[in-house]
Amino acid sequence: MALRVHVDVVSAEESIFSGEAEYVVLPGEAGELGIYPRHTPLLTRIKPGTVRIKVPDAEFEMIYVSGGMLEVQPTIVTVLADTAIRGGDLDEAKALEAKKAAEEALQNRSAEMDYAKAEAELAEAVAQLATIEQLKKRKH
Repeated sequence: MALRVHVDVVSAEESIFSGEAEYVVLPGEAGELGIYPRHTPLLTRIKPGTVRIKVPDAEFEMIYVSGGMLEVQPTIVTVLADTAIRGGDLDEAKALEAKKAAEEALQNRSAEMDYAKAEAELAEAVAQLATIEQLKKRKH
């Protein structure tokens, strides 16, 4: 029997995924992280992007996260996401609209604009679109 790791992906609203996996790939703050069974314990922040969970005998489960925390134990991986959405539930039109609005806000700098918020919204929209693109490539 191959080694497996238990993965939980949760947001403030709900549990998005709970199950066994061969490995998990996540968007860490310093770059992409690959987590396999028996990984060294780790606690780190994650940035907006795609969590790819390799489910045994199946395709990847893809989940968009807007950021959060990652805790790794030798047999358990826990993703505590600010927001988590199953890849198939993402709305491409809504993500494109959010990206456009954030880009416009950054170009039309004004004193009352929250620059950091606009940058964060842009990063989230770009990450959602990247998740959608990965799903499209997988379907072809």
